[in-house]
Amino acid sequence: MKRLYAHGWIVTCDDAGSEHESGWLLVDGGVVTAVGSGWEPEADERIDLSGAVVTPGLVNTHHHLYQTLTRARAQQADLFSWLRELYPVWAGIDADAEYAAARTGLAELALSGCSTVFDHHYVFPRGRTGLIEAEVQAARELGVRIVAARGSMDLGASDGGLPPDELVEDIDAILADTERLVAELHEPDAGARVQIAVAPCSPFSVTKKLMTESAMLARRLGLTLHTHLAETVEEDAYCMELYGANPVEYLTDLDWLGPDVWCAHCVHLSADDVSDFAASDTGVAHCPTSNLRLGAGVAPVRDYLDAGIRVGLGVDGSASNERSDLLNEVKQALLVARGRGGPGAMTAREALRLGTRGGASLLGRDDIGSLEPGKRADFAVWRTDGLELGGAEDPIAGLVFSAPHRVDRLVVEGEEVVLGGGLVHADEAEIARAHRVQAQRFAP
Repeated sequence: MKRLYAHGWIVTCDDAGSEHESGWLLVDGGVVTAVGSGWEPEADERIDLSGAVVTPGLVNTHHHLYQTLTRARAQQADLFSWLRELYPVWAGIDADAEYAAARTGLAELALSGCSTVFDHHYVFPRGRTGLIEAEVQAARELGVRIVAARGSMDLGASDGGLPPDELVEDIDAILADTERLVAELHEPDAGARVQIAVAPCSPFSVTKKLMTESAMLARRLGLTLHTHLAETVEEDAYCMELYGANPVEYLTDLDWLGPDVWCAHCVHLSADDVSDFAASDTGVAHCPTSNLRLGAGVAPVRDYLDAGIRVGLGVDGSASNERSDLLNEVKQALLVARGRGGPGAMTAREALRLGTRGGASLLGRDDIGSLEPGKRADFAVWRTDGLELGGAEDPIAGLVFSAPHRVDRLVVEGEEVVLGGGLVHADEAEIARAHRVQAQRFAP
């Protein structure tokens, strides 16, 4: 069935940065077949957008959905203190809690215009199963795409790591479970709704052996690789003490840089580190709100972009951000870039591109992130007739500067996931009630 979404300001995020001020988008099934302005092509259904802004669906490149269960804890802690306080709490996670947490986080993201979510789940308490499956189920029910990382930790406190020993796993078990999840859930082709990534947690929670064998497994199976890196100055000191190298040097030694890799945070990279990332085409998931919340610093994203590094955005865990809102991260990325480099450091459109094309690039997806013929029909529709956009002659800049906003309509693979500002496939109030029941189990 051909649907024509007409009379909108279409922001394509294509290579040329094309926009159609009074434009239309033609969708056939789950694919964009044409985009333009002026004369309208024939369609089975015409939907008048009444001047709304249309952007590609936003792409989240770093998150921990389970953390919606433990918001606003360790309120004045740095990263390591925050983790030490929360690791024992997260040890209580099970599939029921994970499902409730994922539904909440994914619903928040969808209502912020996010159509594709990468989740980094690395907490696997002994004897608990079905955690990745629970978040995949939640994504399928809500209608969003998910790239679910099979994260891991094998370096416990007794061996010099940060996590408690009861939360670390055996390497062989980690690799075997990753292969099982790939065989059962991973979709390799264009338009994939569910994919699996390989994601050892961090230099301070994972051994060199697990990092190396994870990379070998990912490359054998054709999967992407992800980890936390260079989030704090304490991490740099930790790596120097444990490995005799800074975090990027450590990854280089392990053959962990390359176009199939992206790292979360990267707040503290040296000039040499930036050159290594650029030369190897390693990507960065920029998480500005979380970095500010934990006092970690602000990543020099303008430098990364100028060096040619691929950069996307992540909301990060909802216990270090408290809000799963990717459009708000677009705004935050804009503001912190200007806070570092002045008002010319980043434009509103550049920030939006980080949340769309940038994110798709990190996930290795060339089928999403822009509105062009042949791309998947993932897009967000933002009303422009509200109070907060009154007087904004440039609605795209107005959208970003005045964020956050609740999306009016979110379409994924040609199917409406949000309509009229509400979830199509789930009851928001019911999700919140079920989440509160599970979150109470983790209350202090």
